[in-house]
Amino acid sequence: MSFKRVKIPLKSQLKIVAVACLILSVLEVINIVTGRSLNSYGLIPRDTATGWIGIFTSPFLHGSLLHFFSNIVPFAIFSVLVLQHGLLRYIVVTVVCILLSGALVWGLGRPGVHVGASGLIYGYFGFLLLAGIFSREIKLILISIFVGISYGGLIFGVLPGVPYISWESHLFGLLAGFLCAWLWAHEKKKKK
Repeated sequence: MSFKRVKIPLKSQLKIVAVACLILSVLEVINIVTGRSLNSYGLIPRDTATGWIGIFTSPFLHGSLLHFFSNIVPFAIFSVLVLQHGLLRYIVVTVVCILLSGALVWGLGRPGVHVGASGLIYGYFGFLLLAGIFSREIKLILISIFVGISYGGLIFGVLPGVPYISWESHLFGLLAGFLCAWLWAHEKKKKK
């Protein structure tokens, strides 16, 4: 399946990211006001009753305000950088990373409630690391180098460590991002 890169203006990119961040922020406020009741829609591995719903909802929920803020900043930065690959690729990478990482966490993750946008963020991270190199376009290669140097420490988040952090979401998000880069980043920008 082909997803040609069609450039959109920076102003439009910033509007898209602002709307996405606004949606996440509104959901966070609702979650705070309701005593984190929305987290009952988090991802619960291998729960066939309702836990699978979290595949779709968990990236929009967070366990605390600190968790939210630690995700919203890299989400915004990485979103702008992924949008350099075009709007359609941004949408496809977002959907694939959410669904693939969520499905893998549901099937293979530790018991517990998994919430947070970090699976998606790691998906963007994985995509950005490889997509520029696969594209062979200078601007996108520079983005890959920038992400590797500035955010390379994220790679340690895929290792098991802290019990309440879903390293599984990080790992499967990263792998989903790598897959997206391998599948679509080599396609050149559409000529006008």
